[in-house]
This record gives sequence, C-alpha cells and structure tokens, in this order.
Amino acid sequence: MNSTICNKVFEKSIQDYHIYDDVNQPMQNSFEEHESGYLLYHKNWVDTVQWHLEDIIRDPKINPEEALTLKRRIDASNQLRTDLVEQMDDFFMQQFKEVKPLPNASINTESPAWAIDRLSILHLKIYHMQIEANRQDATEEHIANCKSKLAVLEEQKTDLSMAIDSLLEDIAAGRKYMKQYKQMKMYNDEKLNPILYKQQK
Repeated sequence: MNSTICNKVFEKSIQDYHIYDDVNQPMQNSFEEHESGYLLYHKNWVDTVQWHLEDIIRDPKINPEEALTLKRRIDASNQLRTDLVEQMDDFFMQQFKEVKPLPNASINTESPAWAIDRLSILHLKIYHMQIEANRQDATEEHIANCKSKLAVLEEQKTDLSMAIDSLLEDIAAGRKYMKQYKQMKMYNDEKLNPILYKQQK
C-alpha cells in the first residue's frame, strides 16, 4: 500500500459514488476483501457518503425529525470511519512487524492510516472544489476563488502523498516506528457516556 494506490482507489470510489450521487445507494466496491484496495475503497466510500450527509443536514429548511435521524447516521458513520482507519493500521502493524527499529528511530505524529485518512478527505475536497470552479451559474469572483483554493488543495495532495510514502519507507527501514493508539471514543460507549449509563440504573 502506498500513496499511488491510495490516490487511484480514492478517485475510483468518488467517481463510482457520483454516478448516482445517492447517499442510500449500496457501496460499489469491486475489490476483493483480501486486497488492500478493498479497505481503501470502503473507507473513502464512507467518507463520500458522509460528505453528502453533512451537506443535507445543513439545509435550514430540514425537518427536525429528519435532522435527528441524519445526526444519528452521521454519528454511526464517524465510528465506522474510525474503525476502518484502525483496520488499516492493523494492516501496517502486520506488514512491519518484523522490522527492528534503529537505535535512534523516532515515532511519527500520526500513524500511516491516519495520514491516509486525511488523503481520502482531501480527494473529496478536490472533487467538489473542481465542481465549484467550473460552475456556469457562479460569479467570476466565486470561480476565481475556487480555482485558487483548488490549486492549494492539489499542492496539499502532492505533499501529503510524498509524506505518506516517506513515512512508510522510514518505517520499513527502521528509521521510524509506529504505535497503534485506539481512538476510544467515549460518547459512543454506553459504559463511558454518563448520559447513557445513568439511564441504565
């Protein structure tokens, strides 16, 4: 797994989603479950659906009951996103388990999977900023601003891709080592969220 594979899979996932552009459509993952592309595709598909759920819930005319249902769905999506990132880190931990860190090896500020998570979101920003930069009904100022932002996002994608590959190379060579810290989201746990566990008494 490297940034080239990630970028190709993320682009495919986003293009596949926007064929129908429906938050309720089934995932179109054509990768086998044992392939690294499967997990990458699944992660980006969840991100893409959530991107559109976040748009929908911001409709000022939305029915409050529908908004609550969407909020619950977004909460579940956030948990799934975290779970998928941790599965990716499981993959990397297994991949690098035989590597012995050098005496001066250092740890990175984030794991490979959390960097890839940022790359997935960046692809969505680029896709939707491209749409805004090409809008026929927008003002020239709007289009110019979006084109400027798009250029920055593209530069970020290049830099982040290089950083991910560099991190993976450093871990493989023992120059860096990784630790896996589970997110331990407390608000989703009925034993740790006081609003939930107080209702059980």
